[in-house]
Amino acid sequence: MSEINSGAPFTAAMIQMRSTLLPQDSLAQATQLIREARDKGADYIQTPEVSNMMQVNRKGLFELLASEDDDASLKAYRDLASELKVHLHVGSLALRATPERAANRSFLIGPAGEIVARYDKIHMFDIDLGNGESYHESANYQPGDTAEIADLPWGRLGLTICYDVRFPALYRALAEAGASFLSVPSAFTRKTGEAHWHTLLRARAIENGCYVFAAAQGGTHENKRETYGHSLIVDPWGTVIADSGNDEPGVVLARIDPAQVAKVRKNIPSLQHGRRFSVSDPKAGPDHLHLVRGSA
Repeated sequence: MSEINSGAPFTAAMIQMRSTLLPQDSLAQATQLIREARDKGADYIQTPEVSNMMQVNRKGLFELLASEDDDASLKAYRDLASELKVHLHVGSLALRATPERAANRSFLIGPAGEIVARYDKIHMFDIDLGNGESYHESANYQPGDTAEIADLPWGRLGLTICYDVRFPALYRALAEAGASFLSVPSAFTRKTGEAHWHTLLRARAIENGCYVFAAAQGGTHENKRETYGHSLIVDPWGTVIADSGNDEPGVVLARIDPAQVAKVRKNIPSLQHGRRFSVSDPKAGPDHLHLVRGSA
């Protein structure tokens, strides 16, 4: 494929997976789908969160964890990006960060196989859904503390992962730093996905006048965890322009026009209208103010 000039339209593909317990099996599944996406003309390809393995058991997880330098899946993805000459965004891999903690780390890999950007998930998924499902990500993973943005040939990409989507300030900061595209590779539970997935992703797109790319895990995994699927691409107006519509592994593609970002932001320039403001605390008296972050 010919070189794409900055700001020109391109094709984005979301890889919907059902990661297994073993990294080599997950890699084989992802590789087939990535090749399919490239054959269909994709220039930017994103895989979901925890593309290497869906492990919730600590012992099983730590037996399989490798460091970034030693991880076979990351090496294979870098080789694949180089072979296919594509921007490959590995939604995240579970990697060993310390002897006691893993990292949930996203990688943007360039068409020469180089790592363009890394991002460690900031917000840990520690919840009790009240239906027998509970997740305590912080028991195994250490959170990141830095928002990350990267340059693609077509514009700037803000990197996030899954549960981050519930924290709008992160996305506003990325948009204010110049992001035209926001990535949300995920492994949403079925319950939360049915209730909130489409709404949250559309909201992040609308609030920031950005495209949102969200590759998802889907279906019942070997460990019996159920994920929602419905990999999405949302345009800056909040319109869903691609949706897998199910929880089966597969590929969903859409043509992306970066010019739409500027058009929407011109129509609704909310990024320019943000203000700093304070919230009074009536329990502390009328002179006590809490500063709340806003745009300067």
